[in-house]
Amino acid sequence: MPASSIFSARSLVFALAALATAACHAAAPANAQPAVYSAAEAERQPLLDTLRSLVNIESGSKDFAGVSYIAKVTAERLQALGGQVEVIPSNDPERLQDTPDATGPSVKAVFKGKGHSKILLLAHMDTVYLPGDLARQPFRIDGDRAYGLGIEDEKQGVALVLHSLALLQKLGYQQYGEITVLFNSDEEISSPGSRKLITALAKDQDAVFSFESGGLEGTLHLATSGIGAVFLNVEGKASHAGARPEYGVNALYELSHQLLQMKGLSQPERGLKLNWTVSHAGSNRNVIPAHAEAQADARALRVQDFDALQMAVQEKIQNKLFDSSRVSARFELRRPPMEASDAARKIAAQAQSIYHQELDLPLRVNDVALGGGTDAAFAALHSRGGVVEGMGLGGFGAHSSNDEYILLGSIVPRLYLVARMVMELSGGAAK
Repeated sequence: MPASSIFSARSLVFALAALATAACHAAAPANAQPAVYSAAEAERQPLLDTLRSLVNIESGSKDFAGVSYIAKVTAERLQALGGQVEVIPSNDPERLQDTPDATGPSVKAVFKGKGHSKILLLAHMDTVYLPGDLARQPFRIDGDRAYGLGIEDEKQGVALVLHSLALLQKLGYQQYGEITVLFNSDEEISSPGSRKLITALAKDQDAVFSFESGGLEGTLHLATSGIGAVFLNVEGKASHAGARPEYGVNALYELSHQLLQMKGLSQPERGLKLNWTVSHAGSNRNVIPAHAEAQADARALRVQDFDALQMAVQEKIQNKLFDSSRVSARFELRRPPMEASDAARKIAAQAQSIYHQELDLPLRVNDVALGGGTDAAFAALHSRGGVVEGMGLGGFGAHSSNDEYILLGSIVPRLYLVARMVMELSGGAAK
């Protein structure tokens, strides 16, 4: 290649590198606190490096070795930041329908400051994926997105908490009273082992921030749906389907009768939803089925709606198709509803003000539940302070095996927001 061509190629490379650097370090918004914004920019690449390492750890909720290892890794990171760290085993998990024999540990860290505010930062380390899935979705950066297994749900939240703490440390900010971090490893299976711990830790906090992704628009959520499950069991009597069907009690017929008569229990206009999603009956084509069962997904916006639903189901099953069939129903609370509180609305308004006035960015706040549920609901059960969900990075594709990503452009604003919210709640700005 001629020397002139080599020079031109090198010039192009340097020019592209300069443009990339400029894009990553654009001028701070005019009203942003310069020290905080600069510190947030400086944490951008370290956060991505942490995210790469977290994504490369397979930590499915039921993979005890995987979640135990990521707990060890995050505990060491929190200890290096100066936290008082505990790895808390799950000794007495709630026994839900899909709770594994052993649920993973939680990692708790407490950072002591010089003030009086108490703030809980909540994120989960587990994913929905199975061992071996990582090969199909390794960490990679493509344009303005970073892809990877579990990157949005919720490795980004863990990384964001770690680097928000690092940011505050580098600023020398200690005006808060106490920052508590909790990383749990069973959120994707409804937190059977950590739900009591979350509720207990959140009880006396001034604010709880949960780091699920804010979605593509970075929305903060102040309300989430309650999630429940209904298990319907029918016992009949087996008999030859061709020779003597009349001697049997068809459990499948009874199950069908029960499901159809419960069709009207949903009241979607009130946010109450009951949808039968799984069923099983019978063993052979020529045998009247002696057993049948079904499962339903239930959603509600208020705890009392779940209570009323349970009573309605129990009342319905008394009306049987066959007198000799036996029908039973069991309700399982996966997550309670989280209703928006005045304390949460006040905190969210502060966050909106920071985004609008200091970063010149929009920030949506949603105080109506849309159907999903998170650990924020366990935190909100008895918390005196406001609970805000969606503090994580912007992203999309949760639970997707090939399309889960976070938006790189959300890293600096979210780091800035977390730091500034700690400051606002603690009554002191960065020096």
